[in-house]
Amino acid sequence: MVVGGGFAGHRAARTVSRQTRGRAEVVLLNPTDYFLYLPLLPQVAAGILEPRRVSVSLTRTLPGVRLVLGEAGRVDLELRRVHYTDPEGRAGALSYDRLVLAVGSVNKLLPVPGVTEYAHGFRGLPEALYLRDHLTRQIELSGSTDDPAEQAARRTFVVVGGGYTGVEVAAQGAMFTDALAREQGDGTPQRRPRWLLLDIAPRVLPELDERLSRTAGKVLRERGVDVRTGTSVKEATAQGVLLDDGEFVATRSLIWCVGVRPDPLVSDLGLSVERGRLLVDPHLNVPGHPEIFACGDAAAVPDLTRPGEFTPMTAQHATRQGRVCGHNVALSLGPGQPRMERYEHHDLGFVVDLAGAKAAANPLGVPLAGPLAGAVTRAYHLAAMPGNRVRVVADWALDAVLPRQAVQLGLVRSWSVPLDTSAPELARVPGRPGTAG
Repeated sequence: MVVGGGFAGHRAARTVSRQTRGRAEVVLLNPTDYFLYLPLLPQVAAGILEPRRVSVSLTRTLPGVRLVLGEAGRVDLELRRVHYTDPEGRAGALSYDRLVLAVGSVNKLLPVPGVTEYAHGFRGLPEALYLRDHLTRQIELSGSTDDPAEQAARRTFVVVGGGYTGVEVAAQGAMFTDALAREQGDGTPQRRPRWLLLDIAPRVLPELDERLSRTAGKVLRERGVDVRTGTSVKEATAQGVLLDDGEFVATRSLIWCVGVRPDPLVSDLGLSVERGRLLVDPHLNVPGHPEIFACGDAAAVPDLTRPGEFTPMTAQHATRQGRVCGHNVALSLGPGQPRMERYEHHDLGFVVDLAGAKAAANPLGVPLAGPLAGAVTRAYHLAAMPGNRVRVVADWALDAVLPRQAVQLGLVRSWSVPLDTSAPELARVPGRPGTAG
């Protein structure tokens, strides 16, 4: 049984299914029937890609795996059962012989007054759809008022967090709102939408090579993004945000991209954790529980390339951990004492989409910028996606020659995507147990 259908869980389920070849029943428990390709989510928020392009069918890409729709709750280690709630609120339970925990991560919270009430994260499809509507709505509302202060506040967007997600959201968002303003016939420099990107680190993308960081910062500033390093939010209100340097920024848009934290499920198991991540050995096995494996963001995996450290929470590691985890689970189901594979992976480089034809990338350690980096970035995403490649390319081609469809769908409201949710892949709806409404 695999819990979680993200990068790690999807690869683990596929590997076990292929290697056991019908000798074992493989069950995948996931709240949705799709694998979400998170790196392209900013393009959904910017209206480049339609939501289904980044939502890859689990049943189509995982033949031989039984999908159970549900949100995992309590795990009974003694009885080897996972309790869950299905999309219609019904409780269920599944038994397992081997358990793979690949539940991923959720929005990271900080004790900043007002943030949980007025900020929105960016970890799931509902949040991306909400943000696309919200950006469109703010530009449209700014054009329907004669109050200069309200116009400025609605055209001001604050992104907190200068990592991958924050940088890509700011880059895509700035281009999107500029286009919306021009459509309204009001793209003058004086009324151009204002974007702020805040981070307490001394530079954006602090986890990357300094050359890539400089490239990203330069492109953002050329786009008109006000990049402020060494700065964060002290308090959030309905009227704006108070920065830690004392400045108050009037805004109706606070986008929270400060990072992620492991899914709270693993902390409730009663097993050893490291900063909320479940401790495993190099074989991705939980010590003392030969029947339990873990991989991805929710697992603290020893980094054999950097002794004494754990692997970072990235999609690159999650995908490869999923393969090793699935392989070891398949071996554990066979006779005898199998020689399990140890997880060891050297980073192959990183790509950051900066919107348009620009990006920053360092494939195999070679720093790239500009259109070449943009081409490498898109090629990497196509190679990494388990499906929908032709549809993604088609949307990219249409975006290159046609204006974006800037309309509000109104399907996801602000209360549907709270920042403190433990399931960002699910929008809150009236009547669903444990939710508002």
